[in-house]
Amino acid sequence: MTAIPVVFLMGPTGAGKTATVFALSRLLAIEVISVDAAQIYRGLDIGTAKPTLGERRVLPHGLIDIRGVAESYSAAAFCQDARRAIDAALRRRRVPVLVGGSSFYFRALEHGLPDIPASDAMMRAALMAELGAKGLPALYAELVERDPRRALAIAPTDPQRIVRALEIVRALGRVPEVGETPRGRYAWLKFAVAPRERAELHRRIGLRFRRMLVRGLIEEAAWLFGQGLPAEAPALRLVGYRQVGEYLRDKIPYNDLVEQGSAATRQLAKRQLTWLRADPAVRWLDGEGPRAPETCATIIRDVIDAIGYGL
Repeated sequence: MTAIPVVFLMGPTGAGKTATVFALSRLLAIEVISVDAAQIYRGLDIGTAKPTLGERRVLPHGLIDIRGVAESYSAAAFCQDARRAIDAALRRRRVPVLVGGSSFYFRALEHGLPDIPASDAMMRAALMAELGAKGLPALYAELVERDPRRALAIAPTDPQRIVRALEIVRALGRVPEVGETPRGRYAWLKFAVAPRERAELHRRIGLRFRRMLVRGLIEEAAWLFGQGLPAEAPALRLVGYRQVGEYLRDKIPYNDLVEQGSAATRQLAKRQLTWLRADPAVRWLDGEGPRAPETCATIIRDVIDAIGYGL
């Protein structure tokens, strides 16, 4: 059976993925599927940089606004939802284009999820005690040593995922093996959008965060923190919202909020770039160049023609 082309349009936060996919939609019949662990949440629009409702009326995006802020969402659930969305797009004779920056979701969809043990209450309690005694940096350092690939996909400030990853490697005594994958079914065409110069990406990130504040990020974060969520809720740890939370609790002044929010976003972008550069199959598109969508469309058409898959 001929593999079916499915496009990954990846890149660091603030690189211009949304503009690229809108331009691409004018060149090809595509269907957009979001790969963003923050944009799943209803009510978090500004700080997650969702396409506006007007933009989504022009070009619908799947897997946006599918969970409330109190609800959980796993990589396994994402893979199920994404495969359904991909198959629906293909039935409509459109090229599925998965757009976002959540590296763990992309990796899970492409390679499958590992066969991992269920959570163990005693081991989890022991790890939480270690977290309190040693601190999160110590646990993250252990994860980097024992499962560096998994550590690369987790923010050093994410206690829930760090604890779970350590729980898995300690329970197995080794790095978990990757499970079954759908690689034979799909032909993954992987692109990454990024400016050539890091300074330009940093400039965009700073401007983007300041614009979020002007558009109402503080008010949106105040609503989020007023939902009575437990401290470990993933929505409360999202970049930008976490820093605004510090400001709302009078722990930092406004100027520090601007700097810390921008710095945290730069750190996220660095992790995303590190992960992308480790994949030799990624085709890089110049986030500053006007021809990135045309380049992407040409490669997609060439692959479709080469495998004889009609869309």
